[in-house]
Amino acid sequence: MRCVIARFPFELTKGGVLESMKDVKPEPVTGDSVIVGRRHYPAKQVGQVITRQDRRDFSGGEVLRAMTQLGFTCRTVPKVAAARIVDPLQRASAALGAPMPI
Repeated sequence: MRCVIARFPFELTKGGVLESMKDVKPEPVTGDSVIVGRRHYPAKQVGQVITRQDRRDFSGGEVLRAMTQLGFTCRTVPKVAAARIVDPLQRASAALGAPMPI
């Protein structure tokens, strides 16, 4: 399947990706990840191995999109919503660990 990563077209297959990642040791996952076989790889590591490009040349989203098209399971890190603290009293209560008034 033709996939574009970092503005370059690549002809990728699921079997080709499995073969490329076979002997690669997974790095610790701290962000977006791709499950290849039974291993969880960071998206940037997968992109670097399959494209042979520097990790700074592409985004994790490009790799996730391509791997999803090939049928791999991809996971993204959920965005954490910041708590809204409006006045100084609520800020002080939050700093002390007190429950927020509703």
